[in-house]
Amino acid sequence: MDEQKFCKQCSQLMDCQKVYQQLGSTKGPSVAVKVIVAFLLPLLVFIGCLAVFERIFSKAIHTKELQTLLGFLLALSVTFGVMLTMKMINRLLGRN
Repeated sequence: MDEQKFCKQCSQLMDCQKVYQQLGSTKGPSVAVKVIVAFLLPLLVFIGCLAVFERIFSKAIHTKELQTLLGFLLALSVTFGVMLTMKMINRLLGRN
């Protein structure tokens, strides 16, 4: 059934419009910073650590497979540590 036809025949049409108007005019905090911290920061940290550890291990270790494995594990560990730190900071600041 066409949604517009359904709404025209609905007995609660005015109530729905009021609810959507109230939701649309609600002012709330921006979630952009939370989204960046939650999704983008861990990726950037992981990629940055991979690059740094690859550069360090290329001079210290001559086996390419071992360089890759150690770089991956250390980058994963650092990223996990950053995520835990950010979670603790959010708890201390009272944010969810």
